[in-house]
Amino acid sequence: ANNDEGRALELYTLNVKLSEALYLSLHALEIALRNRIHFVMSEVDDEGWLLNEANLLVERQRDQVLEATEGLQREGKELTPSRVLAAVSFSFWTSMFAPPYDPLWQTTLHKIGKREDGKGLRRKDFSAPLATIRLLRNRVAHHEPIIYWDLEKHHAKIRELTRWLAPAAAD
Repeated sequence: ANNDEGRALELYTLNVKLSEALYLSLHALEIALRNRIHFVMSEVDDEGWLLNEANLLVERQRDQVLEATEGLQREGKELTPSRVLAAVSFSFWTSMFAPPYDPLWQTTLHKIGKREDGKGLRRKDFSAPLATIRLLRNRVAHHEPIIYWDLEKHHAKIRELTRWLAPAAAD
């Protein structure tokens, strides 16, 4: 803002309003993604699939589940699948789109959603957009600047992914 305090405040306020406007869409995508992955994985394994380390191919995911379960135990909460599901972060869910998960995508995870035309989805249909969306989500969550992002493009991608996973949530 070139040391213009008034302009800096305007930009900060604009950034807050833009972040606020994106929050609902980001929230809907995160919940739809988590719930759809959980649903299809539960059909193959069971509701406790998340606690089965064999299902978690990325070491960081195993660490995140451990952190979540330890946090729940510290809080004196029972370790139920739904509590663990809610306790792991968005980065955990986006890790399900990493290359090590190709075989699981081919057998199971491709069932998480479909395009409007009914065509199936590939892991790659999610991986690149989710990497950018996760970065945007983290900037929003940590009160960092987003005013120079192409927010219309990113919002459209957020809505598209959400529509693939849970059309009602996209609406």
